[in-house]
Amino acid sequence: MSARKLSRGGRLVVASHNPGKLREIADLVRPFGLDTVSAAAMSVSEPEETETTFAGNARLKALHSAKATGLPALSDDSGLEIEGLGGDPGVYSARWAGPAKDFSLAMQKVHDALAAKRGWEEIAGPRANFTAALCLAWPDGDTHIFEGKVFGRLVWPPRGSKGFGYDPMFLADGETETFGEMEPEKKHAISHRARAFRLFIDACLE
Repeated sequence: MSARKLSRGGRLVVASHNPGKLREIADLVRPFGLDTVSAAAMSVSEPEETETTFAGNARLKALHSAKATGLPALSDDSGLEIEGLGGDPGVYSARWAGPAKDFSLAMQKVHDALAAKRGWEEIAGPRANFTAALCLAWPDGDTHIFEGKVFGRLVWPPRGSKGFGYDPMFLADGETETFGEMEPEKKHAISHRARAFRLFIDACLE
């Protein structure tokens, strides 16, 4: 079944309370004439993320906001998957940052978990990928999922302050700057979220 289209000038709820994520999504949809508003600005609570996949959590969050506001809602569930940690932190990426969402702490936890497994002994750095699942949900319960990935390696110590989350320790394949060092426009061109967005744009935007 083909996805329903969003029209220029329409309102879209971004089902996230994460400022970095809100900024990235607003930047990505701005050229398509959509009026974005955050779930927080609409006084929509954050649902508990109880699913075990990125797609499942994205669907849960988007449906929660769409039903609460009566507007189409776009959510993102994304995270860092590390080969040497069996895919962790994965869907628990944000939880590794603790209640204060301190990603300096989360990156240190990644470092220490890899060090315990001698993961930093790989000369080029531990293999990892970012995955993003986007879900567009409508108030009637209709949903569409779009997923993107970007592969690379981890660096230590973290480098750069331009991204958010685990960006400062992720070096995409073929790049010399971490996501934390890249200008936003460059990151938007190659990131996992940008790849999922291209699929969303092709399917849902006029």
